[in-house]
Amino acid sequence: MDDDLDGVLDGVGPRLRALRQERSATLADLSATTGISVSTLSRLESGQRKPTLELLLPLARAHRVPLDELVGAPVPDDPRLHPKPIERNGMTMWPLTRRPGGLQAYRALIPPGNRAEPEQKSHEGYEWMYVLSGRLRLLLGDHDLVLAPGEVVEFDTHVPHWFGNTGDQPAEVLVLFGPQGERMHVRARPSRR
Repeated sequence: MDDDLDGVLDGVGPRLRALRQERSATLADLSATTGISVSTLSRLESGQRKPTLELLLPLARAHRVPLDELVGAPVPDDPRLHPKPIERNGMTMWPLTRRPGGLQAYRALIPPGNRAEPEQKSHEGYEWMYVLSGRLRLLLGDHDLVLAPGEVVEFDTHVPHWFGNTGDQPAEVLVLFGPQGERMHVRARPSRR
């Protein structure tokens, strides 16, 4: 068991170096992003320092990879994702991406009958929504829109917004959310008239 653990830990340094070099980043760049000193990063990459969770978590975040990738965890035999649903504001969301940071994808199910007074909020980021089924009401600044299946909306989340289901059927929506500056693009044919 100790030999297995030592083997896993010995492989972390070369993986860290390879990830950094793939991104053409210097140790100083990575230090500025993570808050970990250049000397500690250098010792981690060379295997002179054992990696700890305290060091690996910010490095995984900086490289935008799951922690499993840093430690070389074996790939499961079953490639299917089994995401755990997230309950938020009366809706259920299933994460479709596993990578921390960057662009995130969710499948959202919004139950019918949200009759509460909508409260628009704003935050950092950019959002793209595609209605799979049902009807989705979106308040976006001064706009009050009802989106039907097949309709897409894209917006800067600095603009005050709220969305919900005011119909009597569940609404299922595909949501992509990214940090500010990451925009999604959909190419569609013009509608035939």
